[in-house]
Amino acid sequence: MMKLFENSTEAIFFFDREGRALAMNPAAKNIVDPDILKQLYQGYPEALCGTCRGYTSELELRTCHNCYFNTPDSEEFSSYQVYLETKDKGIIPFAATFHTIDEASGVRVFMLRDLTRQFKTQEKFYQNKMMKHVIEAQENERKRISRELHDSVAQEVMGAVIDLRLLKYMTADEQLLKKVKQTEMSMTRLLNDIRNLSVELRPAALDDFGLEAAFRSHFKRMEQSYGLVIEFHSQLSDKRYGSEIETVMYRVCQEAVLNALKYAQVDKVKVTLAENDGVLRLLVEDEGIGFHPGDEPGGTGLGLFGMQERAELVGGTFSVDSGVGRGTRILLQIPLRNTLNKEGNPE
Repeated sequence: MMKLFENSTEAIFFFDREGRALAMNPAAKNIVDPDILKQLYQGYPEALCGTCRGYTSELELRTCHNCYFNTPDSEEFSSYQVYLETKDKGIIPFAATFHTIDEASGVRVFMLRDLTRQFKTQEKFYQNKMMKHVIEAQENERKRISRELHDSVAQEVMGAVIDLRLLKYMTADEQLLKKVKQTEMSMTRLLNDIRNLSVELRPAALDDFGLEAAFRSHFKRMEQSYGLVIEFHSQLSDKRYGSEIETVMYRVCQEAVLNALKYAQVDKVKVTLAENDGVLRLLVEDEGIGFHPGDEPGGTGLGLFGMQERAELVGGTFSVDSGVGRGTRILLQIPLRNTLNKEGNPE
C-alpha cells in the first residue's frame, strides 16, 4: 500500500475532520503551489480554495456551490470533475473522488487523476467530427449546385443556342446573320463554361461510376483546357469505396495536379492509383522545379494543408517529397480496414 501511495501517478491527499492535511503523495505535492501546501499542513480551513477553481455540476462547468470539501459523504462527489490551479501547468481538469475512509477519526481522502490528455483527445475528436460534417455539407452543396447548373441553367442556355441556330434560316439579312452567329458562338462558349463549372464543383462520374472514371474524365478536361499531359495508371477498374474516401482521393488528386500545373512549370504529370495490402494509394509526381517543403511556395501552402487535413479525417497519411530542381512527389495512403464500400458493405 505504501508503494502504491508513493508511486501512484494519481494525486492523493488525506485530510482530518477539520480540513488539515495529514499526508500527500509525491504526485499531489507536484500539483500544489508551495505556499498553498504549507497552508494545507497548517490546517487553514480554506487552504484548498487557494488552488481549487471549482467542480463541474449538472448546471455549471465550474462552481463552488455545495462544495465537495464540506460534504465529502455526498454521492454527488463519489466521482466528479474538478479544476485546480497547478504550480507549473496552470488550470488543469481532474477526475476527482472525495470521501470519508475512517468515520471514527474523520479521515478523508481526496484523489485526483489528470484529464488533460483525455480532454485533448476528446477535443481533437470533436474537431475532426465537425470538420467531417463541414466537408460533407460542402460536397452536398457542390453536388446540388452542380446538378442545378447541368439540369437547369445549361438546358436553358442550350435552348437559346438552338433558337439562334433556327433564327439563321429565318432571315436573309447579312448583318443580322452575322450578329446571330456571333451571339451563337458566345452562347456556346458560355454553355461549355457552365458544363465545366458543373463538373468542377462535383463530377457526376465520381458518384455514379467511381474514382477511375472520375479521374479519367477530369484528366481529359485538363488536357483539353491546358495542354497538360497526364500519364494515368490505375489498378482499380470499376471498384467502389465509401463516399468519404472517394471524395478525399478525388479532391487531393485534383489539388495536386492543379498545383503542378500552376507552379511546377511542367507539361506532364504522372498519376498512379492503386490498392495493395488493404491500403488505397494515390501518387502524383512531376519533374518540375520543385520546392523546399518548409518554404511554403507561393499559393500552395493552403492547398497542402487542406490535403493533409482531408487525409487525416479518413485515417490516412499524406506526404510531400520535393526539393528545388528535383520535382515533387505527393503520396496519399488510406487504410481500408473497417471501411464500407459504396453499397455499404465491408471492404
